[in-house]
Amino acid sequence: MDWTPHATVAAIVEKDGKFLFVEEMAEGQRVFNQPAGHLEQGETFVQATCRETLEETRWQVRPLHLIGVYVYTAPANGVTYHRYSYACEALAEQPELELDEGIIAAHWFSLDEIKQRQAQWRSPLVLKCLEDYLAGKKFPLDLVYEHPKQ
Repeated sequence: MDWTPHATVAAIVEKDGKFLFVEEMAEGQRVFNQPAGHLEQGETFVQATCRETLEETRWQVRPLHLIGVYVYTAPANGVTYHRYSYACEALAEQPELELDEGIIAAHWFSLDEIKQRQAQWRSPLVLKCLEDYLAGKKFPLDLVYEHPKQ
């Protein structure tokens, strides 16, 4: 049996005391998550963070630092995810872009507003990454070494 963890990224984007969240459909349920997704072949974690955030929210962002690396096995499907969570600066919204398939909307929520939606979190990592960001966890972007393609 092959076991393959999924490499994913997530963006914590704070603006005016609110955090950027995605409302999406996952396994037939309406859920909330940070802008997040899978790493694509040939891209770095930082590039994936920027791409996923733009595709899911229409916001261009600049990653500032790594918050942490999280490992989570989803009980619904048994898949293990390795999530690289980055604190990002919101640069500009691109309202002319379409949202990714499955994305309902992008929202700016306060911490209290997202806590009130706990029953609809995509995973427990939604709050854990946010709490680590608020606790000031910061690692330099170059903590993750990605060997150049040859």
